[in-house]
Amino acid sequence: MPKKRSGGGLSPTQQAAKFLGVSVLAGAVMAGIALPAAGALGLAAKGSVQGFDDIPDNLKSPSLSQRTTILDSKGGQIATVYSRDRTVLDLKDISPSMQKAIVAIEDSRFYEHGAVDLKGILRAVNQNAQNGGMQGASTLTQQLVKNYFVEEAGDDPTKVAQATQQTIGRKIRELKYAIQLEEKLGKKKILENYLNITFFGEQAYGVEAAAQRYFSKPAKDLNLQESALLAGIVQSPSRYDPVNDEEEATKRRNTVLQRMAEVHDISQQQADKAKAAKLGLHVSRPKNGCITAVKGAGFFCKYVENVFLSDPVFGKTKEARAKVWNQGGLTIRTTLDPQSQASIQTSIKDHVYKSDKVAAAATLVEPGTGKILGMGQSKPFGTGKNETEYNYSVNYDMGGSNYGFPTGSTFKPFVAAAALEQGRPATQEYSSPNKMPYPSPVQTCGSKPWTNQANEQVPNESVDEKGPYQLKEAMAKSVNTYFVQMISDIGLCPVMNQIDKLGVVQGNGDKLPQVPSIALGAKGISPLTMATAYASFASRGMYCTPIAIESISQQIGGHEKSLDVPKSTCSRAMSEQTADTVNSLLSGVIDSGTGQQAGLTDRANAGKTGTTDERKNAWFVGYTPNLSGAVWVGSATQQVKMRSIQIGGVWHDKVYGGQVPGPIWRDLMTGALVGKDAPSFNLINIPDPEKDKDKGKGDGQDDGNNGRHGRGNGNGNTILGTTIGGQSDGGVVTPTPTFSLPEGWIQGNTNSGNDNGGQRN
Repeated sequence: MPKKRSGGGLSPTQQAAKFLGVSVLAGAVMAGIALPAAGALGLAAKGSVQGFDDIPDNLKSPSLSQRTTILDSKGGQIATVYSRDRTVLDLKDISPSMQKAIVAIEDSRFYEHGAVDLKGILRAVNQNAQNGGMQGASTLTQQLVKNYFVEEAGDDPTKVAQATQQTIGRKIRELKYAIQLEEKLGKKKILENYLNITFFGEQAYGVEAAAQRYFSKPAKDLNLQESALLAGIVQSPSRYDPVNDEEEATKRRNTVLQRMAEVHDISQQQADKAKAAKLGLHVSRPKNGCITAVKGAGFFCKYVENVFLSDPVFGKTKEARAKVWNQGGLTIRTTLDPQSQASIQTSIKDHVYKSDKVAAAATLVEPGTGKILGMGQSKPFGTGKNETEYNYSVNYDMGGSNYGFPTGSTFKPFVAAAALEQGRPATQEYSSPNKMPYPSPVQTCGSKPWTNQANEQVPNESVDEKGPYQLKEAMAKSVNTYFVQMISDIGLCPVMNQIDKLGVVQGNGDKLPQVPSIALGAKGISPLTMATAYASFASRGMYCTPIAIESISQQIGGHEKSLDVPKSTCSRAMSEQTADTVNSLLSGVIDSGTGQQAGLTDRANAGKTGTTDERKNAWFVGYTPNLSGAVWVGSATQQVKMRSIQIGGVWHDKVYGGQVPGPIWRDLMTGALVGKDAPSFNLINIPDPEKDKDKGKGDGQDDGNNGRHGRGNGNGNTILGTTIGGQSDGGVVTPTPTFSLPEGWIQGNTNSGNDNGGQRN
């Protein structure tokens, strides 16, 4: 509502506004105000005095979009990202010559008139009448209002068109708001805001970005001729772009210099000297986005962006979060440890070339906090040859390539943890034949059990790999038939509950299916998920959700405020006793099992290998008490079988989890842990079984993989799962079977331990 005087009627300010509104309307029609003829534009008789009165008195200065800076945990810059490259400055931080240049060329009577320059309008009317030209008469304040509307429009083309439409109505609207700004802000603040908001071409918004873009220096250090060049660009950034048309830009710069001399900001001698100078460009190309990230951290940078755009802590809706992100002005301190990140990139580069048929991805997570310390891969972040914008380390909704990757035998520790939580001893023994049908039926979390209707078979890796085995040896050798028998014993529901507590889901976010083959890692999971789950073993059973952001501050209107950020949520996923037992088991994998090539020599460490169906994926997931890491090697398209293949310049007949991912893990962990503490695990003594130590001994090289669930009939002489009431004798338990055996089914030697017999873990 317009403010009334006590005796009624409009205030003096509003009376002046109404008069000026009519004056500008008349002047605009007569002078064109740098517009084509009114008839050609279809200018309506809108913008009348009544319309002027109805314009709301609530113009607010928009928060200018600025660049966002992403930092590592030590404060080092990872990358800058922005919707509009802008750094907002105080007027005192802008060169005086720049201030004078922009006023001289855009509104030389800026300090003499109010929101509207009536003399300027009359001058424009006169000159346009004489020359048939279209000289404008908008003041800096009016231009600032126009820029406000453009800024508010953002990247919405419809709103931008509305903000810049050539109508008298828009001009009248700009005028009323210009009067408000003159009263509210004053001349210096208006000039400051104008220099920060206006577009200078080459993706540079505001004078600081322009100074950096064209001269690689801050705005406070601009000299006379540099200031004149930037001031001249504003009228037409494309026409006067010095990068693309140096001659035209020079003419425009000299026009500005001459105008500065005419209004007595500089002497004619100074103007002539500056005109004779070269442009002196020192162009810095725009450096925007995660593609510019250092130390191969582009994928982590993009992950941070995706976290921001998806987490409700930054806004209730997707649109609200995007608005804050595009607004920018953020300083985001992340969890990325520069030492760990550098070690990841060095190790991957040493072992896998970006031009190889397969790729590698690795992620490091801190146990007990969930902090992501490093994330990298062999295919660099980008759109060129042998580059990708897909992040192989994360789930699909966070920029992952598809739905994660089958994990092979790296899933088996989850099954073991579930069994230990159910009270099974660390010396649990199963018959573990070389090959067997999947046990059936197997209890699920629902009322209907899983049944092996297709008589699907599961083989071990080696033909001489046959039981009985206890858990310690079965884990070290990664015996497939052992772990499907374990699932048959405890049922699928304890396993599903265990992985729920460990945050283990498929790469597309779905829960894993309730089928016995999950023990053998047939479903896709991301490296980040695996590293975070294994970190729970390292932290003695505490699972912490992964986090990438430590803190965020935002600059708005010259003020800084802190934003809330997602926090890691830690919860107990298993007992300390279970975690300690798993740590003891997985230490054996590195000491004497399939992961010997991955082991660290200077500190306690544990881990598990995995190789999948037809060797399309190879994994090593391992940890120390203070660092957990997952390494995956394979084809994102799942089309490459890693046999007779060269990776990182090394020829491999067959790729094993301990042979390619293992050494990558060893080297990246070694570098990441330099100078860090070397705590110990709380290991538990798990006695070896009293039996022939050589029985069932494999080659110690592979990791016992399952597979495509190949069908067939087994032959043999060992009956599975026979017990008397499931009783334990000395810790060795052979459970009562929960499945039926085909009549006459016996176990014997087969040759199924090859790549065609089943999926490898």
